[in-house]
Amino acid sequence: MHPTRIFTSPEQLEQVFEDYKDDLKEQSYEWKKVQYVGKDGDRVEEPTKVPMTLEGFKRYCRKNHGDVTEYFLNRNNYYDDFTNICSHIKEEIRENQITGGLLGFFNPSITQRLNGLVEKQETTIKEQPLFPDEV
Repeated sequence: MHPTRIFTSPEQLEQVFEDYKDDLKEQSYEWKKVQYVGKDGDRVEEPTKVPMTLEGFKRYCRKNHGDVTEYFLNRNNYYDDFTNICSHIKEEIRENQITGGLLGFFNPSITQRLNGLVEKQETTIKEQPLFPDEV
């Protein structure tokens, strides 16, 4: 066990992740989407869904609790008991990004790049003579 742990149990880190998700809901009111609706073009402001990111979670932790980078890297196996919750957090963040991209809440292109979801096409060029009769 690392002597300067911020969290003593995986459950504490899981609770902080839940707090981070609540914080994102609050942030959505800072990023309002403006629409003009109706025949008179009334201005309507709606909160925008803010995507989860691992970087955002680390920033949230650093601001409120301390640096959690080592919990995810687990160098020297100091945080072995946190590997399951860290995997869960990464998976939930990735799922949130992919689902948000598929539903059009987030930019699909950026979502694809962040999660390594690129479509690769292989092109094969076969050389042939321009005038087959002259060969």
